[in-house]
Amino acid sequence: MASLFDVTSINVITLRNRFVRSATWEGMARADGSVTDKIIEMYDEQAAGGIGLIITGHTYVSKEGQAVPHQLGMHRDALVRGFADLTRAVHEKGSTIMVQLSHAGCRADAGQTGVEPMGPSVLKNELGQVCRAMTEGDIEAVAEAFFEAAGRARKAGFDGVQIHGAHSYLLSEFLSPCHNGRQDRYGGSIENRARMLLEVVAAVRKGIGHDRILSVKINSDDFIDGGFVKEDMLEVAPMLGAAGVDAIELSGGSPFSLKFMATRPGPIRNEADEVYYREAATLYKQRVDVPLILPGGIRSYGVARRLVEEGTTDYVSMSRPLIREPGLVNRWMRGDLKKAACVTDNLCLGTLRTGEGLHCVVERRSRSGKA
Repeated sequence: MASLFDVTSINVITLRNRFVRSATWEGMARADGSVTDKIIEMYDEQAAGGIGLIITGHTYVSKEGQAVPHQLGMHRDALVRGFADLTRAVHEKGSTIMVQLSHAGCRADAGQTGVEPMGPSVLKNELGQVCRAMTEGDIEAVAEAFFEAAGRARKAGFDGVQIHGAHSYLLSEFLSPCHNGRQDRYGGSIENRARMLLEVVAAVRKGIGHDRILSVKINSDDFIDGGFVKEDMLEVAPMLGAAGVDAIELSGGSPFSLKFMATRPGPIRNEADEVYYREAATLYKQRVDVPLILPGGIRSYGVARRLVEEGTTDYVSMSRPLIREPGLVNRWMRGDLKKAACVTDNLCLGTLRTGEGLHCVVERRSRSGKA
């Protein structure tokens, strides 16, 4: 029977347990996308806390794909040195680390990039900006940018790359019929809508090599009228497996999904409120052989243990609980099995645009005596 604390391998990379730190925008990078000491310190603390695998926040592969301020970038060779310092710090603490590569597509912020956003079709993003429809030349250029960024990731010492294909960023937009209205070979059928993602997968594998983990994060469901749904996911996931993807992380939603956004706000009162994508994961494991990483409101040790022991997932992925408690995994491993202290209020995300960076507001107040 599988256990949370099994030593496992994905591709040829060894993981010390089945806990994954899911990607979350750090809000700590310099204006040029480079790594800062604050980012290294945060991941160093989480690695010391016992996480098996860390996935960085979304890291843009080209400047026009930047979504938010203070976001990491992997678009220039000069950035490799800072990432190498990051991977070295994490490895010294016994953890593994992947970089999540992304392109925001229509969700890119023209105020950050200085250029008009682009996506599969003419769309309006959550900032009210209208994006243009990409040409096939644009699609080829983005795939090339992913290839080059993957090569930089390898030079920086990352154990792998996760491609961000979820949450209504570019590759998710292509997958989703509510965003993708194209009439060419990149639109219409699910095979066509998945074409750009598969081209990016091939480009990243070429860049990162065959001895590193290649993962893809996709939605289980967009939770939007006319969007990408579980049935689509069950068709795309086997395509990714056939393309040589080593692991899939199954998320859901976007800012357009309201209460079903990926970082759902609100209290998780009991175990029944946990595991947002349990049904999708169960269907996935019945149809897909690629190892599954499952995020989504997991807060209790017992829930995490059963998910692995019952075969619902291969890896348990968390982020907000680890923002408050970087040492959560070590605490559980020592036998202190109390639920994660995270109250899921999303206050940790409120200061990201200010440059103050990702932190638990509740924990900081309690430490300062203001709780």
